[in-house]
Amino acid sequence: MADWEQLRRLALALPDTSEGTSWGSAHWRVHGKGFVWERPLRKTDLAELGLDEQPGPIMGARVEDEAVKLALIEEDPAVFFTIHHFDGWSAILARLDRISDRRLEELVEEAWLLMAPPKLGREWLDAHPD
Repeated sequence: MADWEQLRRLALALPDTSEGTSWGSAHWRVHGKGFVWERPLRKTDLAELGLDEQPGPIMGARVEDEAVKLALIEEDPAVFFTIHHFDGWSAILARLDRISDRRLEELVEEAWLLMAPPKLGREWLDAHPD
C-alpha cells in the first residue's frame, strides 16, 4: 500500500506543483492552490470517529463535489471517510496505508486537475491521454 514518499513523488511529478507545510503538515499545491495534504486527526476528529488514537497516516484530497466524496466513501469505506469539519467542502480523507497504488495515483491526478489552471490541466491531459 501507499506511503508519504509515494504521495510526494506523485504530486511533485505534476506540473507547477510545490511542496510545503500547512499547520505543520505536508501540503502539495498547484499554482498556489492545495490539492492533496497530510491530515492528522485532531482530538475532536478522533472522538467523532469513536477512536482513541490515529489509525495510521491520513491524507486529504480535493474532489469535484460532495456527490463524488459520498460516492467514494460508499465505494470503499475502508479507505475513504469524512468528518464534520469537511461538511460542505469538496474534500475527502483517505487512509494512506489502505489505498492501492493505482487508486492513489488517480486521486492525486484528479485533485491536481481540479485545482490546476484550466490551460495547464488541458495541456497535461493532452500529453497523458490514458
